[in-house]
Amino acid sequence: MAELSGGGGPRFGVLGPVTAWHGPNESRVGSAKHLRLLAVLLLHVNERVDRDRIIELVWGGEPPRSAVNLLQKYVGELRRAFGVDGPELLPIAGGYRLRLRTGQLDSTRFAELVDTARAKWADGDLVEAQALLREALALWRGPAYDGFDAEIVDTERARLDELRISALEDLAEITLARGQHDIAAAELARLTKEHPYRERLRELQMIALYRQGRRAEALAVFDTVRVLLADELGIDPGVRLRRCHELILRGDPELEPGAESAEAPAPAMPVRQLPLEVSDFVGRTEQVAEVTAALRARTPDGPPAIVAVAGGPGVGKSSLVVRAAHRVSAEFPDGQLYFDLAGTSDTPQQPAQLLAEALRALSVAGNAIPDRLAERAALYRSLLADRRMLVVLDDAGDAEQVRPMLPATGGCAVLITSRTLLTELPGARQIDLDVLSPAEAGELLTGIVGPDRIAAEPAETAAILAHCGNLPLAIRIAGARLAGRPAWSLRVLRERLTDESRRLTELRIGHLGVRASVELSVRLLPADAARALSLLGLLGAHTLPGWIVGPLLGRPDADDVLDALVDASLLRLTTTDAIGQPRYRLHDLIRAYAVESAAGMPYRERQDAIVRVLGAWLSLAERATDLMPTSLLSLGPGSAPRWPLADETAGRLVADPLGWFDAERETLLGAVRLAAEWRLDELAWELAASAVTYYDHRCQHEDWQLGHHIALDAVREAGNLRGESVLLRGLGQVHIYRDDFAEAELALNTARDRCQRTGDKLGDALALAMLGAVNRAQGRHDEALAQLRHALVIAVADQARHMEAHLRCSIALMLLAQGDVDGAAEWFDESLRQATALGDRHRVAVVLRRQSTLYDRRGDPAAALDCLARALDTFVELADERCAAYTLLEVGRVHVGQRDRGPAAEALESAAAVFSRHGDRRDEAECWRLLAELDLLLGESDTALGHYDRALRLWQTVGDADQITAAVAALAPGAP
Repeated sequence: MAELSGGGGPRFGVLGPVTAWHGPNESRVGSAKHLRLLAVLLLHVNERVDRDRIIELVWGGEPPRSAVNLLQKYVGELRRAFGVDGPELLPIAGGYRLRLRTGQLDSTRFAELVDTARAKWADGDLVEAQALLREALALWRGPAYDGFDAEIVDTERARLDELRISALEDLAEITLARGQHDIAAAELARLTKEHPYRERLRELQMIALYRQGRRAEALAVFDTVRVLLADELGIDPGVRLRRCHELILRGDPELEPGAESAEAPAPAMPVRQLPLEVSDFVGRTEQVAEVTAALRARTPDGPPAIVAVAGGPGVGKSSLVVRAAHRVSAEFPDGQLYFDLAGTSDTPQQPAQLLAEALRALSVAGNAIPDRLAERAALYRSLLADRRMLVVLDDAGDAEQVRPMLPATGGCAVLITSRTLLTELPGARQIDLDVLSPAEAGELLTGIVGPDRIAAEPAETAAILAHCGNLPLAIRIAGARLAGRPAWSLRVLRERLTDESRRLTELRIGHLGVRASVELSVRLLPADAARALSLLGLLGAHTLPGWIVGPLLGRPDADDVLDALVDASLLRLTTTDAIGQPRYRLHDLIRAYAVESAAGMPYRERQDAIVRVLGAWLSLAERATDLMPTSLLSLGPGSAPRWPLADETAGRLVADPLGWFDAERETLLGAVRLAAEWRLDELAWELAASAVTYYDHRCQHEDWQLGHHIALDAVREAGNLRGESVLLRGLGQVHIYRDDFAEAELALNTARDRCQRTGDKLGDALALAMLGAVNRAQGRHDEALAQLRHALVIAVADQARHMEAHLRCSIALMLLAQGDVDGAAEWFDESLRQATALGDRHRVAVVLRRQSTLYDRRGDPAAALDCLARALDTFVELADERCAAYTLLEVGRVHVGQRDRGPAAEALESAAAVFSRHGDRRDEAECWRLLAELDLLLGESDTALGHYDRALRLWQTVGDADQITAAVAALAPGAP
C-alpha cells in the first residue's frame, strides 16, 4: 500500500476495509462496532453527523435501548485508540465530528494525486503523471468501505469506484502515449474483462493491440464489444469507438505513436546474433513486460537503457532475456549483438576479447582492430553512437566484465544476465528473477512430458514439481528423463527424487545437472561464504534472519558473508518481516547441495555451529521474555550454552518482544526440532520453555504443545529429569486451558515426581499450585486449598516473591468460594501489596480482576467494576487478549447482577468471541450461560433458551455433567 502523507498521528483508510495506521503499522481500533462507528465518521469526515444517524448506521437500524450510552462509550474508546496525537473527535450540537488534516484519509489523498497527475499530463509531463497515478491506485486495498453495508455507503462506494476506473483509464492512455504498448495491452486485457461495457477501455485496448502489430486482434475487440452492447443493452458502439475501428481498418498513421527522431542509416548487413527462443518457454509475463518496457523507455539523447537480470543457478535468466530481446528486436533495426561472457566458468571471457568479437561483427577486421582495451572500447562506442542496436551480455561474472561493453547513447540498449546483482552499474534496471509459479512449473513439465501422462498421475506430478522446487532447470531435466523413458510411470521418478540425499544425482541428464550448475556459483564464493552456505543447509527449510550467519561461523558479525551469498543469488531475500528484519531462504535444491557439502566437514565442526546458532536463539528468546509480564511457568535457566549477539543488535531485535516472537514463531519451533535431532536435550527443553510466556500471552496452544512434545522426547531419551519436569508443567498448563483435567493431573503429578527426585522444591511448588487450579475448577475446594497452602510454604521459604503473590491470590479465591469473605479480603490485600511492591503490573491486574469478585459478593458493584476497569486497561496495554477476555467475563457477570443489558451483552459477547477463537469452551459456555440468566431476569425467555442451547453444546464437548443437567432442565418445555 502506498504511504499516506499528512504529518504525525494516525492515518485512516476506506479504500478497502476500514482501518487505521500509526506509521507503517495497522492500529487496533476495537470491536466490529468501533469499526462501524469509525466508518460512519470517515464517511462524513470534517462534517457534523447527527447522533441518531450514527446509531442507525452503527447498529443497522436495530439499536439496543442503551445505544446512546454505548455510543458515548465507543466514542471515548476511539479517542483513546487514536492516541494523544490523534485527530479531533468532538460532540457538536447533538452529533459528532471527526476532523482530519489533508493526507490523513486515503480517499482524499487518492483524489489529490489524481488531480495532480492530470495537471502534469496537461503540461506534457507524462513520466510524472504516470508515476502519480500509480501511486494513487496503489492506495486501494479492495472495494471501498469493504464489509460495511448501508445505502449511503453504497453511494459513496460507487463514487469512489468511478474515480478509480477513470484513473485507470487515464493511466492506460498515458502508458500508450509513452510507447509502452506491451504494458498497456496486458493491463487493458484485465480491465476490459472486469469492466466490459467501458468504451474508453475498449478503444485504448484496440490502439494498444494495433501498435503491437496485432491488427486482427484489435478488430476482433470491436466485433466483441459491438455484439455485447447490442445483445445486453440494445445499443451500438459510440462515435469514438467506431472511428477507432475505421482508422485501424485503413491503417491510418494517426494511430501511430509520435514521430520518431531522425534515424542513422542502418548498415548494409544488420547484425542478427540473437539465439533461438526456447520453444516451450512459459510464464514470466510480468518480467518480460518489465524488461521490454525498460528497453523501450530509452530516449535518443539520453543514456542507453540497461537491464540486468539476476538470479540463482537454473532459474531461467537466459531464456527470459532471449525472449524479451526477440520481442523488441524490431525496434533495433541496426541489429542485435549477443555475447556469452562465461562469467561462472573457469575461464571467463575477457573484455578485450569480447570487444574484438564485437568489432568484427560491426565489419572492423584485421589490423583495424586496436590492440589496447581502451581503444577497442572507444571504437566500439563510436560505431554504436548513431545506431539503434541491442546488446545482450549473457552470464556476466561482475560489473567490470560488463562495463567496457556498454554503448554510450540512448539509441542502444543492453540486456545482461548474471548470477550476481550488478548494482555497481549506474542507471541499470535490476530484475531479481525467482523460480516459476506453481502453475507455470506445471505448464512447463506438461509441455515436455505430454498432457496425457501428466493427467494420468496428478499427485505424482505435484510431488515431482515440489522436489524440483519449481526451478526451470530442474523441471527441464526431470521432464527430459521422463520423455526419454516413455515406459516409466511418473511414480518411478517421484520415488527417486523423494530421497533428498540423492536428489541432485537424479536431476542430471547429459551435460545438464543442477549440482554442476550450483557448483559454478559456489566456486566463485569467498571461503567463508562457501562454508556458511554449507552450514545454512543444516538449519532446515525455514526463512531465516540475517544475523544467524554470524553464530554459524563463530563471528560477531558476518554481514559481508551474507551479502556475498545474496549477491551470488544462492541465498534469496524473500521478505521483510513485521519487525523490519530482512528474511532469507535457500532454495530447496541449493539446500540439498549445501547439506551434501556440509557432510564433508568434521562432525564436531558442524555440531559446534548448530550449538552456537541455537544458543543465540535461546539468548534472544530469554531477552525478549524478560521484557514481557512475569510468568511462573519456568523458574530458572538450565545449563545450555548461550551465544549472545552484540548488545545493540539484540536490543534492536527484541525491542518489541511480542513482535519478535510473532516473527520467529515457526523458526523457534524449528530450533527445538533441530536441537532434538542433534541430541542436544538441554537446548531442546530450554528453547521450548523459553517461548512459554509468549505462547501463554498469545494463546498459541498448538505451538506450545508441539514444541514441548518434541523436546520431551529428547529429554526422556537423555534421562534429563529437570527438563522433563519443566516441560510437563508446561503441558499441564495447556491441558488446563483446554479443560482436559485428567491429562493435566497426570502431567503435573509426573512433574512433581521428577522435581522431588532432583530436589527442585520451587518446581514442585509450582506443580502443586497448578494441581490446586485443577481441583478448584472441578469443585474440590478443600483439596485445592491444601495444595495451595503447601505450595505457599515452599515459596515463602525460598523467597519466591512472584510465586508468593500468585499463591496468596489463589488462596483468597478458594476462601471466597468457601464463603469466608473476610478471610479472602485479607489474602487479596496482601497479594495486591506484594505484586505492587514487585512492580509486577500484570500480576497486579490479575489480582484486581480476582478481587472484583469479593466486592461484588459484598454488594458493591461499583467497586467491582472499578477493579475490573483498572485490570482491563493493563491487559489491553500489555496486549494480553486472554486475560482481557477473562476480565470482560467478570464485567459481564457484574452487569448481569445489576440487570444492565447493554454493557453485559457487549462484554460477554466480546469475551465469548475470544474464548471461541482460542478453543476455551468452558469459559465461552459461561458467557452464554450468564446471558441466558440475564434474559430470564428480564423476562426474555425465548432469547434465554437460545443462549442456554449454545452453552449446552459447549458443555457437552467438555463433559461437564452438572452444567449439562442444569442446561437440559432450562431447555425443557415449561421451564421458567
